[in-house]
Amino acid sequence: MKIGTNEIRVGNVIEHMSKLWIVLKTQHVQPGKGGAFMQVEMKGLKDGSKLNERFRSADVVEKVFLEEVAYQFLYSDGNLLHFMDQNTFEQIQLSSDLIGESGQFLFEGMEVNICLYEGDPISVSLPSTVVLEIVEAEPVVKGQTATSSYKPAILSNGVKIMVPQHIESGAKVVVNTADASYVERAK
Repeated sequence: MKIGTNEIRVGNVIEHMSKLWIVLKTQHVQPGKGGAFMQVEMKGLKDGSKLNERFRSADVVEKVFLEEVAYQFLYSDGNLLHFMDQNTFEQIQLSSDLIGESGQFLFEGMEVNICLYEGDPISVSLPSTVVLEIVEAEPVVKGQTATSSYKPAILSNGVKIMVPQHIESGAKVVVNTADASYVERAK
């Protein structure tokens, strides 16, 4: 669907220079001389490259609609990740590069959303948080529990995070999958 550049919003996916881009920032600029333009910062969906582009107000761009489908993670086979569509039970294989760093929080049976563009998967989004067990943490140092200091801990999936002093080995914690940060103690 073609839209005017003044209709571009943060989060839109557009096609520009034969690539798909997600819009990160927009700014409408009206200089003293010349016509107004839209300054748009974008990130490539496939390769992650960034681009700053100026669009004149008369320009049009192609807005892309993505289909989001619920899949279940089955298993990892080297660099390939296997998923099953929750509705059709069809299985697909994707490269682990498509997920990036948050792939370390994938576990069997996890439900994820895969964005499809014309039937091709372009991104995988995990749940925003997961509950994991602490397998190794430094002991509590007496007197440091009153301050908000953190100590290193290792999760059951091998990821190292920083947790508050009162968290001990065996405790279950909620972890943010986007930046591998401690959220809270699991209930």
